[in-house]
Amino acid sequence: MNIINYLTTIHFGAGAIASLAETLRDLGVSNPLLISDHGIKAVGLLDNQALQFLRAAPAFLDVPTNPTEAAVRQALDLYRQHDCDGVVAIGGGSPIDLAKGVALLATHSGDLEQYAAILGGTAKITSAVAPLVAVPTTAGTGSEVGRAALITLQDGRKLGFISPFLIPRRAICDPQLTLGLPPFLTAATGLDALSHCIETYLSPRFNPPAEAIAVDGFARLWNALPKAFSNGSDLEARSEVMMGALQGGLTFQKGLGAVHALSHALGGLKDLKLHHGTLNAILMPPVLRVNASVPAAADKIRRLESVAGIEDTSLAAALDVLNLRLGVPAKLSDLGVTRDVFAWTCERALADHSHQTNPRDLTHQDYADILESVM
Repeated sequence: MNIINYLTTIHFGAGAIASLAETLRDLGVSNPLLISDHGIKAVGLLDNQALQFLRAAPAFLDVPTNPTEAAVRQALDLYRQHDCDGVVAIGGGSPIDLAKGVALLATHSGDLEQYAAILGGTAKITSAVAPLVAVPTTAGTGSEVGRAALITLQDGRKLGFISPFLIPRRAICDPQLTLGLPPFLTAATGLDALSHCIETYLSPRFNPPAEAIAVDGFARLWNALPKAFSNGSDLEARSEVMMGALQGGLTFQKGLGAVHALSHALGGLKDLKLHHGTLNAILMPPVLRVNASVPAAADKIRRLESVAGIEDTSLAAALDVLNLRLGVPAKLSDLGVTRDVFAWTCERALADHSHQTNPRDLTHQDYADILESVM
């Protein structure tokens, strides 16, 4: 196991889960709330020997695919009923994001909405946020080291809550926990991580250290994700993909872009329950084609092509091929998306915090054209 300290403290490596009990002691947490989901429990990950001490802890497992304000409130009630003093999140981005909402409201009064970044709520989030330890069981979202949580409010708005105080106090990244991840989820979460590395790298904000991390994460994911998809028991490939996902999360400081502005909006369609990583995979190629018209972005895209060894084609075209290889649906219509949601989706994308850091300033029509190109 390796210990990394960048934005937060990260325990990384096969068997790292064994450090959880000591980590909680170090943070002064004696009565944690466990947040996970029924899928994680069903595959036996919560039965890990290192988690035996949590079996008496209160647990909230009713985590929606896209975390909701209602679920945050339900978990918060459990936190307060048991007089908890911290949170352990085990799972993918959904349990971790929901846990961030609980850790926030456990120590901050009022409605969740007032803390949304797009509504000026970042400054209201203080260091009083309850201690949170994140244990990812997928390699994709980077939420275990990210400063943001995406939560759908009661009115359907999917908003970002962003603060350095929402970064989990500890991240425990054990690639052994991802060995049982099925191929589809391996692909969808891994492509989500790849989109993080690409979009943060292309963001116009000035942050060379984050850019270097993004490029390295991109290279790891590009090389290892197909291997992890083909052979889910390949621990070396799983480790590389988990590191790439972690690096994608470490670069969130630069902001994302149009891919996420659109996927956040589409994720707010309650009836469809669309997978965030799948949306990002479908949207990344057309957004790259649009952003390539910006000279600075085009230069960075060429560097990524060089790093990936892509010749005689574009990164966007190579991503189309990768999506096909990994079994990702080619069109939004394959997921049930219809054109009647375009106007609503474009409005939400323009209001999303990720829109602000896209390398090209996109209009409502630009977003509509991107959606149409993948229908």
